[in-house]
Amino acid sequence: MTTALITGATAGIGAAFARRFARSGYRLVLVARDTERLEGSAADLRGKFGVEVEVLTADLATDKGIADVEARLSDDDHPVDLLVNNAGFGNRGAFSTVPLQDELDMLKVHIEAVLRLTTAALPGMRERGRGAVVNVASVAAFLPRGTYGASKAWVVSFTQGVMRDLGGSGVRLMALCPGFTRTEFHERAGMGTENIPAWGWLSADRVVEEAMRDLARGRSVSVPSKRYKVAVAIARVLPSGKLGGVSSKAARTYRTT
Repeated sequence: MTTALITGATAGIGAAFARRFARSGYRLVLVARDTERLEGSAADLRGKFGVEVEVLTADLATDKGIADVEARLSDDDHPVDLLVNNAGFGNRGAFSTVPLQDELDMLKVHIEAVLRLTTAALPGMRERGRGAVVNVASVAAFLPRGTYGASKAWVVSFTQGVMRDLGGSGVRLMALCPGFTRTEFHERAGMGTENIPAWGWLSADRVVEEAMRDLARGRSVSVPSKRYKVAVAIARVLPSGKLGGVSSKAARTYRTT
């Protein structure tokens, strides 16, 4: 039976991954900071899908939290076949207005945790000759704007580099780069979304379905929906100066995850 470990698993894209895997009969390991929400999510998945669900409370902005998940990923007696590094958050406001510690916490979750958890998962996957890691980034990775976009750009570059190194191993890595997705992300960060048109939004379930199709196809980067594929293609060819102007205007009201 396939076992999937998902960080940030109680809401949004993480919860959608959990539902998708549960429908397929996967054994689940759910990771998040809030034990009560974890237990509630686990009970719901067990009740609806009859699957085994393990919960692991961990704050990935701390060394202990990362170490606890590393230990679970390194457990050869209960191997993890699919890791989804989904945990993340945004800070409201321009770089100069955000407290330094908040930025450092973001980098801890978006970069250090992704690096360490991927590193912990890969040896067992390579030994078994199969497995996958999905690192959730953002279309913001392709826009030159602030710490959030920079951290997500690192996720994309890291994922593509490791995927090349693992060629022929049977292990796949993919960076998932969604646009605006209806989750708790913006509300929890206190970010306004009034200026985002209805057509700009994706559902978390759609993001996950497209991601899983792209993973099966062996792609190293997944950008769900044609509209965002076009946006990313344009971002890759426009001069960075023009992109900076566009992303600066957008960042006054929102960021993506």
